[in-house]
Amino acid sequence: MTNLDPAACYRALQSRDRRFDGRLFVGVTSTGIYCRPICPASTAKFENCRFYPSAAAAQEAGFRPCLRCRPETAPDLGSWRGTSNTVSRGLALIAEGALDGEEASVEALASRLGIGERQLRRLFQEHLGVSPLAVAQTRRILFAKQLIHDTRLPMSEIALAAGFGSVRRFNETFQALYRRPPSAIRKRSVNALPEGSAATTGVTVRLRYRAPYDWDAMLAFLKARAIDGVERVEGGVYRRTVLHEGMTGTVAVSHLAEKESLEAVIRFPGVQALPSIVARVRRVFDLGADVMTVTSHLAQDPQLAPLVTARPGLRVPGGWDGFEVAMRAILGQQVSVEAGRQLGSRLTRICGTPFPESQAQNDDLTLAFPTAAQVLAADISSLGMPNARKAALKAVAEAAVAEPDLFRPLGTVEETVARLSAIRGIGEWTAHYIALRAVREPDAFPASDIGLLRGAAGRDGARPSPAELQKRAEAWRPWRAYAAQHLWAADEKSA
Repeated sequence: MTNLDPAACYRALQSRDRRFDGRLFVGVTSTGIYCRPICPASTAKFENCRFYPSAAAAQEAGFRPCLRCRPETAPDLGSWRGTSNTVSRGLALIAEGALDGEEASVEALASRLGIGERQLRRLFQEHLGVSPLAVAQTRRILFAKQLIHDTRLPMSEIALAAGFGSVRRFNETFQALYRRPPSAIRKRSVNALPEGSAATTGVTVRLRYRAPYDWDAMLAFLKARAIDGVERVEGGVYRRTVLHEGMTGTVAVSHLAEKESLEAVIRFPGVQALPSIVARVRRVFDLGADVMTVTSHLAQDPQLAPLVTARPGLRVPGGWDGFEVAMRAILGQQVSVEAGRQLGSRLTRICGTPFPESQAQNDDLTLAFPTAAQVLAADISSLGMPNARKAALKAVAEAAVAEPDLFRPLGTVEETVARLSAIRGIGEWTAHYIALRAVREPDAFPASDIGLLRGAAGRDGARPSPAELQKRAEAWRPWRAYAAQHLWAADEKSA
Protein backbone atom coordinates (compact mmCIF):
# COMPACT_ATOMS: atom_id res chain seq x y z
CA MET A 1 0.00 0.00 0.00
CA THR A 2 2.94 2.38 0.47
CA ASN A 3 3.77 2.03 -3.27
CA LEU A 4 0.77 3.97 -4.49
CA ASP A 5 0.57 4.81 -8.20
CA PRO A 6 0.47 8.65 -8.25
CA ALA A 7 -1.23 8.79 -11.67
CA ALA A 8 -4.01 6.40 -10.61
CA CYS A 9 -4.43 8.21 -7.30
CA TYR A 10 -4.70 11.55 -9.09
CA ARG A 11 -7.43 10.20 -11.36
CA ALA A 12 -9.35 9.09 -8.26
CA LEU A 13 -8.85 12.58 -6.81
CA GLN A 14 -10.03 14.31 -9.99
CA SER A 15 -13.21 12.22 -10.13
CA ARG A 16 -13.72 12.40 -6.33
CA ASP A 17 -14.22 8.64 -6.44
CA ARG A 18 -15.87 7.58 -3.17
CA ARG A 19 -14.47 4.07 -3.52
CA PHE A 20 -11.08 5.45 -2.49
CA ASP A 21 -12.34 7.35 0.54
CA GLY A 22 -10.43 5.98 3.52
CA ARG A 23 -8.00 4.13 1.21
CA LEU A 24 -5.76 7.04 0.34
CA PHE A 25 -5.09 10.61 1.42
CA VAL A 26 -3.53 13.44 -0.60
CA GLY A 27 -1.09 15.99 0.77
CA VAL A 28 -0.88 19.27 -1.17
CA THR A 29 2.58 20.83 -1.01
CA SER A 30 1.36 24.32 -1.95
CA THR A 31 -0.96 24.49 1.09
CA GLY A 32 0.60 22.02 3.56
CA ILE A 33 -2.82 20.38 4.00
CA TYR A 34 -3.87 16.76 3.47
CA CYS A 35 -7.36 15.77 2.30
CA ARG A 36 -9.63 12.88 1.53
CA PRO A 37 -10.00 12.09 -2.21
CA ILE A 38 -13.60 13.36 -2.06
CA CYS A 39 -12.68 16.82 -0.75
CA PRO A 40 -14.91 19.52 -2.32
CA ALA A 41 -11.97 21.94 -2.67
CA SER A 42 -10.53 22.62 -6.12
CA THR A 43 -8.23 19.84 -7.26
CA ALA A 44 -4.59 20.77 -6.86
CA LYS A 45 -2.06 20.42 -9.65
CA PHE A 46 -0.60 16.97 -10.06
CA GLU A 47 2.92 18.12 -9.31
CA ASN A 48 1.75 19.49 -5.94
CA CYS A 49 0.10 16.26 -4.79
CA ARG A 50 1.61 13.57 -2.60
CA PHE A 51 -0.37 10.41 -1.90
CA TYR A 52 -0.40 8.37 1.31
CA PRO A 53 -2.06 5.11 2.39
CA SER A 54 -3.17 6.49 5.77
CA ALA A 55 -3.95 9.76 7.51
CA ALA A 56 -1.10 9.02 9.89
CA ALA A 57 1.37 8.82 7.00
CA ALA A 58 0.22 12.17 5.62
CA GLN A 59 0.43 13.75 9.04
CA GLU A 60 3.86 12.24 9.67
CA ALA A 61 5.02 13.82 6.38
CA GLY A 62 4.22 17.25 7.79
CA PHE A 63 0.74 17.90 6.37
CA ARG A 64 -2.10 19.11 8.57
CA PRO A 65 -5.73 17.86 8.25
CA CYS A 66 -8.17 19.69 6.01
CA LEU A 67 -10.95 21.56 7.81
CA ARG A 68 -13.37 21.11 4.89
CA CYS A 69 -13.32 17.37 4.16
CA ARG A 70 -12.32 16.46 7.74
CA PRO A 71 -10.10 13.36 7.42
CA GLU A 72 -11.24 12.23 10.88
CA THR A 73 -14.65 11.40 9.38
CA ALA A 74 -13.32 9.15 6.59
CA PRO A 75 -14.39 5.48 6.67
CA ASP A 76 -12.05 3.56 8.94
CA LEU A 77 -10.66 0.98 6.54
CA GLY A 78 -7.26 0.70 8.17
CA SER A 79 -7.83 -2.87 9.32
CA TRP A 80 -8.40 -3.96 5.71
CA ARG A 81 -5.24 -2.61 4.17
CA GLY A 82 -2.81 -5.02 2.61
CA THR A 83 -2.77 -8.62 3.74
CA SER A 84 -1.23 -8.39 7.21
CA ASN A 85 -3.47 -9.78 9.94
CA THR A 86 -0.89 -8.57 12.46
CA VAL A 87 -1.35 -4.96 11.34
CA SER A 88 -5.13 -5.40 11.49
CA ARG A 89 -4.92 -6.72 15.05
CA GLY A 90 -2.49 -3.99 16.03
CA LEU A 91 -4.83 -1.30 14.73
CA ALA A 92 -7.71 -2.81 16.68
CA LEU A 93 -5.70 -2.67 19.92
CA ILE A 94 -4.50 0.88 19.22
CA ALA A 95 -8.12 1.95 18.64
CA GLU A 96 -8.94 0.68 22.14
CA GLY A 97 -6.10 2.72 23.64
CA ALA A 98 -3.22 0.22 23.71
CA LEU A 99 -0.69 3.03 23.14
CA ASP A 100 -2.35 5.63 25.37
CA GLY A 101 -1.00 6.40 28.82
CA GLU A 102 2.47 6.77 30.26
CA GLU A 103 3.07 3.03 30.68
CA ALA A 104 2.02 2.10 27.13
CA SER A 105 4.76 1.16 24.66
CA VAL A 106 5.24 -0.34 21.21
CA GLU A 107 7.20 -3.15 22.84
CA ALA A 108 4.21 -4.07 25.02
CA LEU A 109 1.89 -3.89 21.99
CA ALA A 110 4.19 -6.17 20.00
CA SER A 111 4.29 -8.62 22.89
CA ARG A 112 0.48 -8.77 22.96
CA LEU A 113 0.55 -9.55 19.23
CA GLY A 114 3.11 -12.29 19.71
CA ILE A 115 5.91 -10.72 17.64
CA GLY A 116 8.99 -8.58 18.20
CA GLU A 117 8.92 -4.79 18.36
CA ARG A 118 11.18 -4.45 15.32
CA GLN A 119 8.95 -6.70 13.23
CA LEU A 120 5.84 -4.77 14.25
CA ARG A 121 7.42 -1.47 13.24
CA ARG A 122 8.43 -2.97 9.89
CA LEU A 123 4.91 -4.26 9.20
CA PHE A 124 3.31 -0.91 10.04
CA GLN A 125 5.80 0.88 7.80
CA GLU A 126 5.11 -1.57 4.98
CA HIS A 127 1.31 -1.41 5.13
CA LEU A 128 0.57 2.06 6.51
CA GLY A 129 3.74 4.00 5.86
CA VAL A 130 4.23 5.01 9.51
CA SER A 131 5.09 3.67 12.96
CA PRO A 132 2.52 2.41 15.50
CA LEU A 133 3.16 5.49 17.66
CA ALA A 134 2.37 7.79 14.73
CA VAL A 135 -0.89 5.92 14.14
CA ALA A 136 -1.84 6.32 17.81
CA GLN A 137 -0.94 10.03 17.81
CA THR A 138 -3.02 10.64 14.67
CA ARG A 139 -5.94 8.71 16.13
CA ARG A 140 -5.86 10.84 19.28
CA ILE A 141 -5.75 14.17 17.52
CA LEU A 142 -8.39 13.28 14.91
CA PHE A 143 -10.76 11.88 17.55
CA ALA A 144 -10.30 15.09 19.55
CA LYS A 145 -11.04 17.16 16.45
CA GLN A 146 -14.22 15.18 15.81
CA LEU A 147 -15.41 15.80 19.36
CA ILE A 148 -14.64 19.52 19.02
CA HIS A 149 -16.63 19.73 15.79
CA ASP A 150 -19.62 17.65 16.81
CA THR A 151 -20.09 18.14 20.56
CA ARG A 152 -20.10 20.79 23.26
CA LEU A 153 -17.91 18.82 25.63
CA PRO A 154 -15.49 21.00 27.60
CA MET A 155 -11.97 20.97 26.17
CA SER A 156 -10.68 19.34 29.34
CA GLU A 157 -12.98 16.33 28.79
CA ILE A 158 -12.06 16.17 25.11
CA ALA A 159 -8.36 16.03 26.00
CA LEU A 160 -8.95 13.11 28.37
CA ALA A 161 -11.33 11.34 26.00
CA ALA A 162 -8.77 11.47 23.19
CA GLY A 163 -6.07 9.91 25.34
CA PHE A 164 -3.91 12.94 26.09
CA GLY A 165 -2.24 12.89 29.46
CA SER A 166 -3.03 16.53 30.16
CA VAL A 167 -4.90 19.52 28.75
CA ARG A 168 -1.58 21.29 28.28
CA ARG A 169 -0.22 18.47 26.13
CA PHE A 170 -3.46 18.46 24.14
CA ASN A 171 -3.32 22.22 23.51
CA GLU A 172 0.34 22.10 22.49
CA THR A 173 -0.19 19.23 20.05
CA PHE A 174 -3.28 20.80 18.55
CA GLN A 175 -1.66 24.21 18.16
CA ALA A 176 1.42 22.72 16.49
CA LEU A 177 -0.67 20.77 13.98
CA TYR A 178 -3.51 23.18 13.18
CA ARG A 179 -1.73 26.46 13.94
CA ARG A 180 -4.67 27.57 16.06
CA PRO A 181 -6.10 26.68 19.47
CA PRO A 182 -8.73 23.93 19.73
CA SER A 183 -11.54 26.37 20.53
CA ALA A 184 -10.96 28.20 17.24
CA ILE A 185 -12.31 25.35 15.10
CA ARG A 186 -15.50 24.64 17.03
CA LYS A 187 -18.31 25.16 14.56
CA ARG A 188 -20.86 27.88 15.23
CA SER A 189 -23.71 25.40 14.77
CA VAL A 190 -22.35 23.36 17.66
CA ASN A 191 -22.52 26.38 19.95
CA ALA A 192 -26.29 26.05 19.93
CA LEU A 193 -26.06 22.65 21.59
CA PRO A 194 -26.27 22.45 25.39
CA GLU A 195 -22.88 22.33 27.03
CA GLY A 196 -22.36 19.50 29.47
CA SER A 197 -20.44 16.39 30.34
CA ALA A 198 -20.52 13.01 28.63
CA ALA A 199 -22.56 11.61 31.51
CA THR A 200 -25.32 14.24 31.52
CA THR A 201 -25.92 15.43 27.95
CA GLY A 202 -24.15 12.53 26.26
CA VAL A 203 -21.76 12.48 23.32
CA THR A 204 -22.98 12.04 19.75
CA VAL A 205 -20.42 10.59 17.35
CA ARG A 206 -20.93 9.90 13.67
CA LEU A 207 -19.04 6.91 12.31
CA ARG A 208 -18.71 6.53 8.56
CA TYR A 209 -18.71 3.25 6.69
CA ARG A 210 -18.03 2.30 3.10
CA ALA A 211 -21.35 1.70 1.33
CA PRO A 212 -23.37 -0.42 0.82
CA TYR A 213 -24.59 -1.35 4.30
CA ASP A 214 -27.41 -3.80 5.00
CA TRP A 215 -28.75 -2.07 8.11
CA ASP A 216 -31.99 -4.06 8.20
CA ALA A 217 -30.08 -7.35 8.32
CA MET A 218 -27.82 -6.06 11.10
CA LEU A 219 -30.77 -4.87 13.21
CA ALA A 220 -32.65 -8.11 12.64
CA PHE A 221 -29.66 -10.10 13.89
CA LEU A 222 -29.28 -7.96 17.01
CA LYS A 223 -33.01 -7.88 17.76
CA ALA A 224 -33.35 -11.67 17.59
CA ARG A 225 -30.59 -12.02 20.20
CA ALA A 226 -31.28 -8.97 22.39
CA ILE A 227 -30.92 -9.87 26.09
CA ASP A 228 -33.66 -8.48 28.32
CA GLY A 229 -32.52 -5.48 30.35
CA VAL A 230 -29.24 -5.22 28.44
CA GLU A 231 -30.28 -4.54 24.84
CA ARG A 232 -33.27 -3.27 22.95
CA VAL A 233 -33.98 -2.74 19.26
CA GLU A 234 -36.90 -0.43 18.54
CA GLY A 235 -37.73 2.13 15.90
CA GLY A 236 -34.58 1.43 13.91
CA VAL A 237 -32.32 2.10 16.92
CA TYR A 238 -30.10 -0.34 18.82
CA ARG A 239 -29.61 0.54 22.48
CA ARG A 240 -27.60 -1.28 25.12
CA THR A 241 -26.03 -0.89 28.52
CA VAL A 242 -22.28 -0.45 28.99
CA LEU A 243 -20.10 -1.63 31.86
CA HIS A 244 -16.49 -0.43 31.77
CA GLU A 245 -14.03 -0.51 34.66
CA GLY A 246 -16.84 -0.57 37.21
CA MET A 247 -18.79 2.33 35.68
CA THR A 248 -22.09 2.03 33.85
CA GLY A 249 -23.66 3.91 30.96
CA THR A 250 -25.60 3.44 27.73
CA VAL A 251 -25.13 3.71 23.99
CA ALA A 252 -27.76 4.13 21.27
CA VAL A 253 -26.89 3.51 17.62
CA SER A 254 -28.97 4.57 14.61
CA HIS A 255 -28.46 4.67 10.85
CA LEU A 256 -27.91 7.82 8.77
CA ALA A 257 -28.18 6.26 5.32
CA GLU A 258 -27.91 9.54 3.41
CA LYS A 259 -24.60 10.28 5.13
CA GLU A 260 -23.30 6.69 4.91
CA SER A 261 -22.80 6.80 8.66
CA LEU A 262 -24.00 5.41 11.95
CA GLU A 263 -24.76 7.79 14.79
CA ALA A 264 -23.84 6.69 18.30
CA VAL A 265 -25.17 8.56 21.32
CA ILE A 266 -22.99 7.66 24.31
CA ARG A 267 -23.83 8.47 27.91
CA PHE A 268 -21.00 7.46 30.21
CA PRO A 269 -19.50 9.10 33.31
CA GLY A 270 -15.83 8.48 32.41
CA VAL A 271 -14.70 10.29 29.26
CA GLN A 272 -11.50 8.22 29.10
CA ALA A 273 -13.71 5.27 28.09
CA LEU A 274 -15.06 6.99 24.96
CA PRO A 275 -12.40 5.63 22.53
CA SER A 276 -12.99 2.09 23.81
CA ILE A 277 -16.77 2.46 23.52
CA VAL A 278 -16.47 3.86 19.99
CA ALA A 279 -14.14 0.99 19.07
CA ARG A 280 -16.73 -1.47 20.37
CA VAL A 281 -19.47 0.17 18.29
CA ARG A 282 -17.25 -0.14 15.22
CA ARG A 283 -16.64 -3.79 16.10
CA VAL A 284 -20.30 -4.72 16.67
CA PHE A 285 -21.45 -3.05 13.46
CA ASP A 286 -18.42 -4.08 11.39
CA LEU A 287 -17.70 -0.57 10.18
CA GLY A 288 -14.16 -1.34 9.04
CA ALA A 289 -15.26 -3.80 6.37
CA ASP A 290 -14.34 -3.13 2.76
CA VAL A 291 -17.44 -4.91 1.51
CA MET A 292 -16.78 -4.25 -2.17
CA THR A 293 -13.45 -6.07 -2.01
CA VAL A 294 -14.95 -8.91 0.03
CA THR A 295 -18.02 -9.41 -2.13
CA SER A 296 -16.08 -9.25 -5.41
CA HIS A 297 -13.92 -12.10 -4.13
CA LEU A 298 -16.82 -14.22 -2.83
CA ALA A 299 -18.87 -13.62 -5.99
CA GLN A 300 -16.34 -15.72 -7.92
CA ASP A 301 -18.02 -18.78 -6.37
CA PRO A 302 -21.04 -19.69 -8.54
CA GLN A 303 -23.19 -20.68 -5.55
CA LEU A 304 -22.26 -17.65 -3.44
CA ALA A 305 -22.66 -15.17 -6.30
CA PRO A 306 -26.49 -14.91 -6.13
CA LEU A 307 -26.35 -14.60 -2.33
CA VAL A 308 -23.85 -11.75 -2.56
CA THR A 309 -25.91 -10.05 -5.26
CA ALA A 310 -29.03 -10.28 -3.09
CA ARG A 311 -27.29 -8.78 -0.03
CA PRO A 312 -24.35 -6.64 -1.24
CA GLY A 313 -24.00 -4.75 2.05
CA LEU A 314 -24.17 -7.69 4.44
CA ARG A 315 -21.79 -7.35 7.40
CA VAL A 316 -20.57 -9.77 10.06
CA PRO A 317 -22.08 -8.62 13.37
CA GLY A 318 -19.49 -8.50 16.12
CA GLY A 319 -19.78 -8.83 19.87
CA TRP A 320 -19.72 -6.02 22.39
CA ASP A 321 -17.44 -7.98 24.69
CA GLY A 322 -15.45 -11.16 24.14
CA PHE A 323 -16.57 -12.82 27.35
CA GLU A 324 -20.18 -11.95 26.60
CA VAL A 325 -19.91 -13.58 23.16
CA ALA A 326 -18.38 -16.72 24.69
CA MET A 327 -21.23 -16.98 27.20
CA ARG A 328 -23.80 -16.51 24.45
CA ALA A 329 -22.10 -19.16 22.31
CA ILE A 330 -22.26 -21.75 25.09
CA LEU A 331 -25.83 -20.82 26.03
CA GLY A 332 -26.80 -21.19 22.36
CA GLN A 333 -25.31 -24.65 21.88
CA GLN A 334 -27.86 -27.13 20.52
CA VAL A 335 -30.82 -24.78 21.07
CA SER A 336 -32.69 -22.24 18.96
CA VAL A 337 -31.70 -18.56 18.75
CA GLU A 338 -34.70 -17.63 20.92
CA ALA A 339 -33.90 -20.25 23.53
CA GLY A 340 -30.31 -19.02 23.67
CA ARG A 341 -31.56 -15.45 24.08
CA GLN A 342 -33.79 -16.45 26.97
CA LEU A 343 -30.94 -18.27 28.70
CA GLY A 344 -28.76 -15.18 28.29
CA SER A 345 -31.48 -13.05 29.84
CA ARG A 346 -31.82 -15.51 32.72
CA LEU A 347 -28.06 -15.53 33.37
CA THR A 348 -28.02 -11.72 33.40
CA ARG A 349 -30.85 -11.58 35.92
CA ILE A 350 -28.95 -14.02 38.15
CA CYS A 351 -25.61 -12.23 38.26
CA GLY A 352 -25.59 -9.12 36.03
CA THR A 353 -24.86 -5.60 37.34
CA PRO A 354 -28.05 -3.64 38.21
CA PHE A 355 -28.11 -0.05 37.00
CA PRO A 356 -28.68 2.82 39.42
CA GLU A 357 -32.22 4.17 39.17
CA SER A 358 -30.84 7.48 37.91
CA GLN A 359 -29.38 5.72 34.85
CA ALA A 360 -32.19 3.31 34.03
CA GLN A 361 -33.96 4.38 30.84
CA ASN A 362 -37.72 3.79 30.84
CA ASP A 363 -37.11 0.65 32.92
CA ASP A 364 -36.03 -1.33 29.85
CA LEU A 365 -32.24 -0.94 30.12
CA THR A 366 -31.57 -1.89 33.71
CA LEU A 367 -28.75 -4.47 33.70
CA ALA A 368 -25.21 -4.88 32.45
CA PHE A 369 -24.15 -8.30 31.19
CA PRO A 370 -22.26 -10.20 33.93
CA THR A 371 -18.48 -10.18 34.08
CA ALA A 372 -16.35 -13.33 34.33
CA ALA A 373 -15.87 -12.73 38.05
CA GLN A 374 -19.64 -12.41 38.58
CA VAL A 375 -20.33 -15.68 36.74
CA LEU A 376 -17.68 -17.45 38.80
CA ALA A 377 -19.22 -16.22 42.04
CA ALA A 378 -22.83 -16.93 41.06
CA ASP A 379 -25.03 -19.94 41.73
CA ILE A 380 -26.25 -20.87 38.25
CA SER A 381 -27.86 -24.16 39.23
CA SER A 382 -31.29 -22.75 38.36
CA LEU A 383 -30.25 -21.72 34.86
CA GLY A 384 -32.17 -24.58 33.23
CA MET A 385 -29.57 -26.21 31.00
CA PRO A 386 -27.42 -29.38 31.06
CA ASN A 387 -24.77 -29.57 33.77
CA ALA A 388 -22.02 -29.98 31.16
CA ARG A 389 -22.83 -26.59 29.67
CA LYS A 390 -23.06 -24.99 33.11
CA ALA A 391 -19.58 -26.35 33.77
CA ALA A 392 -18.44 -24.87 30.47
CA LEU A 393 -19.72 -21.44 31.52
CA LYS A 394 -17.66 -21.65 34.69
CA ALA A 395 -14.60 -22.94 32.82
CA VAL A 396 -14.66 -20.02 30.36
CA ALA A 397 -15.12 -17.58 33.25
CA GLU A 398 -12.10 -19.08 35.01
CA ALA A 399 -10.03 -18.81 31.81
CA ALA A 400 -11.10 -15.20 31.25
CA VAL A 401 -10.13 -14.20 34.79
CA ALA A 402 -6.77 -15.95 34.46
CA GLU A 403 -6.02 -14.49 30.99
CA PRO A 404 -7.33 -10.93 30.39
CA ASP A 405 -6.31 -11.10 26.71
CA LEU A 406 -8.17 -14.35 26.09
CA PHE A 407 -10.51 -12.76 23.55
CA ARG A 408 -8.02 -10.33 22.04
CA PRO A 409 -6.89 -10.68 18.40
CA LEU A 410 -3.65 -12.63 18.91
CA GLY A 411 -2.00 -14.93 16.36
CA THR A 412 -3.66 -16.61 13.38
CA VAL A 413 -7.24 -17.87 13.27
CA GLU A 414 -5.92 -21.40 13.73
CA GLU A 415 -3.96 -20.34 16.82
CA THR A 416 -7.03 -18.53 18.18
CA VAL A 417 -9.24 -21.61 17.70
CA ALA A 418 -6.63 -23.85 19.32
CA ARG A 419 -6.31 -21.49 22.31
CA LEU A 420 -10.07 -21.38 22.84
CA SER A 421 -10.58 -25.11 22.23
CA ALA A 422 -8.21 -25.86 25.09
CA ILE A 423 -10.91 -24.60 27.51
CA ARG A 424 -13.14 -27.35 28.89
CA GLY A 425 -16.50 -27.34 27.13
CA ILE A 426 -15.32 -25.35 24.08
CA GLY A 427 -15.38 -27.39 20.89
CA GLU A 428 -14.21 -26.38 17.44
CA TRP A 429 -17.62 -24.97 16.44
CA THR A 430 -17.84 -22.78 19.52
CA ALA A 431 -14.20 -21.68 19.16
CA HIS A 432 -14.76 -20.60 15.54
CA TYR A 433 -17.97 -18.80 16.49
CA ILE A 434 -16.19 -16.87 19.25
CA ALA A 435 -13.32 -16.08 16.88
CA LEU A 436 -15.80 -14.79 14.32
CA ARG A 437 -17.95 -12.62 16.64
CA ALA A 438 -15.57 -11.60 19.42
CA VAL A 439 -12.02 -11.78 18.08
CA ARG A 440 -13.28 -10.45 14.73
CA GLU A 441 -11.38 -13.00 12.68
CA PRO A 442 -12.53 -12.42 9.08
CA ASP A 443 -11.45 -15.95 8.18
CA ALA A 444 -13.19 -17.83 11.03
CA PHE A 445 -15.56 -20.50 9.73
CA PRO A 446 -17.58 -22.91 11.91
CA ALA A 447 -17.99 -25.49 9.14
CA SER A 448 -20.07 -27.91 11.23
CA ASP A 449 -22.78 -25.34 11.95
CA ILE A 450 -26.14 -26.75 10.89
CA GLY A 451 -27.27 -23.34 9.59
CA LEU A 452 -24.24 -23.12 7.30
CA LEU A 453 -24.81 -26.64 6.04
CA ARG A 454 -28.46 -25.83 5.28
CA GLY A 455 -27.47 -22.56 3.59
CA ALA A 456 -24.87 -24.36 1.47
CA ALA A 457 -27.33 -26.99 0.24
CA GLY A 458 -27.53 -27.44 -3.51
CA ARG A 459 -30.60 -26.92 -5.66
CA ASP A 460 -31.61 -30.51 -4.99
CA GLY A 461 -31.59 -29.81 -1.25
CA ALA A 462 -28.60 -32.06 -0.57
CA ARG A 463 -26.41 -30.64 2.20
CA PRO A 464 -22.64 -30.97 2.12
CA SER A 465 -20.84 -32.65 4.98
CA PRO A 466 -18.77 -30.42 7.31
CA ALA A 467 -15.60 -31.78 5.67
CA GLU A 468 -16.93 -31.01 2.18
CA LEU A 469 -17.96 -27.49 3.19
CA GLN A 470 -14.59 -26.92 4.86
CA LYS A 471 -12.79 -27.94 1.67
CA ARG A 472 -14.98 -25.75 -0.50
CA ALA A 473 -14.48 -22.78 1.82
CA GLU A 474 -10.73 -22.76 1.14
CA ALA A 475 -11.47 -20.71 -1.97
CA TRP A 476 -13.22 -18.08 0.17
CA ARG A 477 -10.14 -17.24 2.26
CA PRO A 478 -9.34 -14.80 3.80
CA TRP A 479 -13.02 -13.83 4.17
CA ARG A 480 -14.72 -17.06 5.12
CA ALA A 481 -16.58 -15.29 7.95
CA TYR A 482 -18.43 -13.19 5.35
CA ALA A 483 -19.23 -16.28 3.33
CA ALA A 484 -20.63 -17.80 6.52
CA GLN A 485 -22.82 -14.73 7.08
CA HIS A 486 -24.24 -15.04 3.57
CA LEU A 487 -24.95 -18.75 4.07
CA TRP A 488 -26.66 -18.04 7.41
CA ALA A 489 -28.74 -15.32 5.72
CA ALA A 490 -29.75 -17.84 3.05
CA ASP A 491 -30.98 -20.22 5.76
CA GLU A 492 -34.21 -18.81 7.17
CA LYS A 493 -33.98 -20.93 10.32
CA SER A 494 -30.71 -19.25 11.31
CA ALA A 495 -32.09 -15.72 10.99
